[in-house]
Amino acid sequence: MFSPLIDQLILSLKRLPGVGPKSAQRMALHLLERDRPGAEQLSKALAAAVESVTRCKKCRTLTEEEICGLCRNPKRDNGLLCVVETPADVLAIEQSATFSGQYFVLLGHLSPIDGIGPKDIGIDVLEARMDSEHIEEIIIATNPTVEGEATSHYISERAKTRNIKVTRIAHGVPVGGELEYIDGGTLAHAINSRREL
Repeated sequence: MFSPLIDQLILSLKRLPGVGPKSAQRMALHLLERDRPGAEQLSKALAAAVESVTRCKKCRTLTEEEICGLCRNPKRDNGLLCVVETPADVLAIEQSATFSGQYFVLLGHLSPIDGIGPKDIGIDVLEARMDSEHIEEIIIATNPTVEGEATSHYISERAKTRNIKVTRIAHGVPVGGELEYIDGGTLAHAINSRREL
């Protein structure tokens, strides 16, 4: 419909999560019509990130350094390891300002139906860390999906054979939530995971 370059820009923007054809078209036209300096800045930042950002050799989160700042921070507790599915999960936990240990990013979850096994998500690398570091506790923070739960169980079994304490983040009713609006699965999990006061 547009020129080939504009069509290519729209198609490229549609690759972003949650961006459909209309949103991509609006973004492309906005950048070209109203914010060319912003478009140039975006282009340079994206090119630099694609060129320089890689995975941390220790925790596997995204960074432009060989070992990320979180892993290098001497104030973090090396005996506490939080296992998450994605770098976005690291960011979410860090924003809560409640965790001061180390991380390990799986880059996914187990999914035999899709042919994703333990090595595909780096569980062999995680096991090597369990063997080489003095880890006292592993906190599993995978998503509360069927695949996330299966991944959690698999990691838990591997850690327990090494006498490492394993905990799982809590799931259930959100703070400020009203019970009548909570779905049955979440409510069932909250009731089954209750604790004594």
